[in-house]
Amino acid sequence: MENKHLQQGEYDQFRTFLEQQCGIVLGDNKLYLVKSRLAPLMARFNVESLSELVSKTLSPHERQLRAAVVDAMTTNETLWFRDQYPFDLLQSKLFPEHKDLRRPLKIWSAASSSGQEPYSIAMSVAEFQAKSPGVLKMGAQIVGTDISNTMLDMCKHAEYDSLALARGLSAERRKKFFKDSGNGMAQVIDPIKKLTSFRHLNLLDSYALMGKFDIIFCRNVLIYFSPEVKAKIIAQFAQALNPKGYLFLGASESMSGLSTEFDMVRCNPGIIYQKK
Repeated sequence: MENKHLQQGEYDQFRTFLEQQCGIVLGDNKLYLVKSRLAPLMARFNVESLSELVSKTLSPHERQLRAAVVDAMTTNETLWFRDQYPFDLLQSKLFPEHKDLRRPLKIWSAASSSGQEPYSIAMSVAEFQAKSPGVLKMGAQIVGTDISNTMLDMCKHAEYDSLALARGLSAERRKKFFKDSGNGMAQVIDPIKKLTSFRHLNLLDSYALMGKFDIIFCRNVLIYFSPEVKAKIIAQFAQALNPKGYLFLGASESMSGLSTEFDMVRCNPGIIYQKK
């Protein structure tokens, strides 16, 4: 099947489409990424070239194709307990701070991908409750959102192959929080799944229906957005947080110049942002 090169004009049109649909800004040098992500869709949608695929994607009538393209371009690599320090901070600082809460602790994983982050948070809750019984009396409610329906289906199913399980998960946690489901696959156990729920959300849209949270995770996502979109998203996170609520960004991400609604809290290691 011909994999005809995208012309610069076509690539520029596609970049504009992607930014308008989901806020992701592709640099001048990301053509290879577009090719690798979209090439598998050519056979599925019976098109002969990437050029034709992009051309069809730009048509408002091609809803199924447009959704599949956004899906393909927004799927990110992830792993269990990524960077480790956010999950250590939950157990050492944030959970104890909420010990007198008379309702469930509400946590939002704002780009849940295939589920590793929200389930890592849920496992952290279970570990903390085992060590400190009676502290988080009402437990926790963890909501995972993503723009990709494919990823959300994976989150809800909560079944992972040996390759995914090997990324960041200790043997102890695998034994404690998963049940084998055959063929090298393992599924998250029900008590952990019950702490979580998942829903579709585009971070460019309103968060009003999400309710209020005590802690928000939005890590390694803002790097894909323009400064204007980053500032808008952070302002919406501030609205969605309870007073003194916490926001986790990625290790390489900063709020500098984007918001005055948060105080930076230096931890050792890592940084978190607390709503003023």
